[in-house]
Amino acid sequence: MTLRVAVIGSGPAGIYTAEALVKQSAEPVRVDVLERLPTPYGLVRYGVAPDHTSIKSIAGYLKRVLELPEVRFLGGVTLGEHVSVDDLLGRYDAVVYCTGAMVDRRLGIPGEDLPGSVAATDFVNWYCGHPDVDPGRFTLDSPEVAVIGVGNVAVDVVRVLARTADELSRTDVPHDVLQRLSESQVKVIHMVGRRGPEHAKFTLKELRELGELDNADVVVRPDEAQVSGDGFSRQVRGNVEVIRSWSARSPAGRARRLDVRFWLRPVEILGTERVEGLRLERTRLSPEGRVVGTGAFETLPVGMVLRSVGYQSVPLPGVPFSEETMTVPNEAGRVREREYVAGWLKRGPTGVIGTNKSDAAETVRTLLADLAGRERLPGTATIDALLAERGVRPVTYDEWLAIEAAEAELAKSLGRGDRVKLVGLEAMLRACRP
Repeated sequence: MTLRVAVIGSGPAGIYTAEALVKQSAEPVRVDVLERLPTPYGLVRYGVAPDHTSIKSIAGYLKRVLELPEVRFLGGVTLGEHVSVDDLLGRYDAVVYCTGAMVDRRLGIPGEDLPGSVAATDFVNWYCGHPDVDPGRFTLDSPEVAVIGVGNVAVDVVRVLARTADELSRTDVPHDVLQRLSESQVKVIHMVGRRGPEHAKFTLKELRELGELDNADVVVRPDEAQVSGDGFSRQVRGNVEVIRSWSARSPAGRARRLDVRFWLRPVEILGTERVEGLRLERTRLSPEGRVVGTGAFETLPVGMVLRSVGYQSVPLPGVPFSEETMTVPNEAGRVREREYVAGWLKRGPTGVIGTNKSDAAETVRTLLADLAGRERLPGTATIDALLAERGVRPVTYDEWLAIEAAEAELAKSLGRGDRVKLVGLEAMLRACRP
């Protein structure tokens, strides 16, 4: 009989899991990829910055997996709302959870909930056209903005804030969002890290891109560019060299300024009705290597704070979850009998997109070893019949292709590149179900 597996989530981890099942299984296999949105690809569609077209091209690889005859995409199906874990275990031989890490970690400081204090994921979702975020959510009316964090997500946010609307018009940024970006009043962008340049989590390629922006001067204070110690990895040495070179630059008078700061930690977001400033404390490393405050403070006159200090997963209904690690507890991907996990939900938000491929392969090896020789479910109860009974009509892969085609047509009509994203569930469903 055929091995039937449900994969929950259609980001890279979920699609790599589907691919590994097809490649590794010695018996016939059918994989249903269930996704709460009408669109696949997860962070590749809604997390990669729109001007990073080379990274977004990985969608072409993921697309080929969804087109395998053994794989089926079922969009618009939500675990905990349309189906339960028990529903799935009654219809599939195994279930693999691959929903990623969808929210930002909090800073845990006073003023964090003021209007204008925003999780970077919300801002990224906004400019990437995620249907959960209203395109009118953000008004960039403050001359100064702070981005807390010195990793690649922070770099993406800073770069989008610094670019001109004309530069972004060639990307797939939703048209309403592009209009908001064209009206931006932002002149100064502060990117703030608690530690020194040698501790930053940038990749060298992304860091260099900041120094090549046509519309922004990059400013680094020479004293904050200094590092202690040696023996750094090649990656860290490259980052430090770039940052040091920036500290020797003189501003060229570009329209915007990117202030890259180190050895500062946020201690309070100031304001009454909304964000009016960010109070920072100078830091240093203790002998044990911990970040500690020095008692020296400064305040940035910002009207918006974007928090980018790491992602974390959220619990799934009916699935074990550790509040300590913010992951689903597992052993090589095994959660419980016939339940498995892959991706960031399994290991935490580490690695790059490609890391999910080996991670998924490990989970699938565990799954196949567990189910070897086990009697298969009879196949009389199907997810299709259950969804129809509950009035749920999943978005098919062909319907997703219709959404893609509508986005290409929209871009053509606007004279904007290859694709402009449709925003909102209604617009996407109209495009695939006229």
